[in-house]
Amino acid sequence: MIENKKKPNPIDIHVGSRIRLRRTMLGMSQEKLGESLGITFQQIQKYEKGTNRVGASRLQNISSILNVPVAFFFEDAPGEQQAPQGGLAEASSPNYVVDFLSSSEGLQLNRAFVKIADPKVRRKLVDLVKTLAAEADSE
Repeated sequence: MIENKKKPNPIDIHVGSRIRLRRTMLGMSQEKLGESLGITFQQIQKYEKGTNRVGASRLQNISSILNVPVAFFFEDAPGEQQAPQGGLAEASSPNYVVDFLSSSEGLQLNRAFVKIADPKVRRKLVDLVKTLAAEADSE
């Protein structure tokens, strides 16, 4: 029984990692998020590591501050059974998206990309990246 207290629940770890992901996507510090919630950055660290469980009302506040629905924090949670998606749904995309946005390069690229206001420029950039990826695959 004592061992359980030292080992965070996988769901708590997942929710914490999603909090960290969204916070870093927005370029927000742990201090700023903590300040918005009236708690210390150390508490935010504990949430993000899954060491401390986030209560329902606190999670609701975090979702509001980070401008995402509460469900965002549970996407791809361990043990989650997902209904098969039909149509044009991408094959289990959240894992590679999370990996990409967790990397320094992915985060920098995402932050810079969202600052581009012109949709045509954004489209051309996507086309460029696809071309570069295709060239890398053919080598």
